[in-house]
Amino acid sequence: MAIPHSASARSVVTRPNLRRIEVSDLKIALLKGVEDFMVLPTHALFLIAIYPVAGVIIAAATFESDLLPILFPLASGFALIGPFAAIGLYELSRRRELGLPLAETRPFAPLTGRNAWSILAVGFVLMLILVAWIITAMELYRALFGSETYVSIFAFAEAVLTTPRGWMLIVIGNLVGAAFSLIALAVSAVSFPLIIDRGVDAGTAIETSTALLRENPRTMVTWGLVVAGLLVLGMAPLFVGLALVLPILGHATWHLYRRAVAP
Repeated sequence: MAIPHSASARSVVTRPNLRRIEVSDLKIALLKGVEDFMVLPTHALFLIAIYPVAGVIIAAATFESDLLPILFPLASGFALIGPFAAIGLYELSRRRELGLPLAETRPFAPLTGRNAWSILAVGFVLMLILVAWIITAMELYRALFGSETYVSIFAFAEAVLTTPRGWMLIVIGNLVGAAFSLIALAVSAVSFPLIIDRGVDAGTAIETSTALLRENPRTMVTWGLVVAGLLVLGMAPLFVGLALVLPILGHATWHLYRRAVAP
C-alpha cells in the first residue's frame, strides 16, 4: 500500500533525540564558549559591536522622550532576542568545530541560505515575545503609577525604590519578566543551532527546544539564570560588558546544543 505524500514527509522530519544534561554540561559549554571567543575575538567583537551601541542609544532615547519606565523592559529584552542575534556566532563555532577555514567565513550566511526562512520564523516568534513583554511591562506601570512622568532617572529610581507601589512594580515586574524569559528559553534554547546544523523547519526546532526544557527542567532553568546573570553584569557598565558576555554566551549555546541533542 502506498504511503500518502504528506505522511511520508512528516516521517522524514522528526524531532531529534535529546540527551539528559546536568549542570556540569553547562560548565563545559561555557568553557568551550570562552575558548571559541579567545580564538575568534575579532569576528566576535565585530558581530556584537552593535549591542553596546544599541544599548546606549536606547538609554539616551528613553531619557530624552521621558519614557524612563520602559528602559528596564527594553534592556532586559536583550535576553529575549539574543539567541537570534547570535546566529553568526553559532556559525563560527560550527566551522571551528568541523575544522573548516575561518578566514573567509561569512558568519551571517545562514540568513541567506536555504534555512533562512526557518531562522527568521523563530526570530519572529522571539520578537512577538519581546513586544508582548514590553506592552505588559508598560501596562503594569500604568496600573501602579498612572500617567506620572519623572524629570530624571534619579527621581524615577527614588519613586520605585522607596514606595510600596514601587516595590510592587519590582516584584510583579520581575515575576512577569521571568515568565516571558522562560517562554523565550523554551522557544530558542537550541532552535537556531539545530536549524543551522541540520536544516530542520522552525516547528521542529521549537518543538525540540521546548522538549529540552521539559525533559531537563532543573538544568535548563539554571542555564536561563546563568544567562540572565551574565547579561545583567554585561549591562552594568553602560552595556559595554555585553561585548564580552554576548559572544561567549553565543558560542556556549552552540556547545550546549551539541551536548543536549543526540547525533
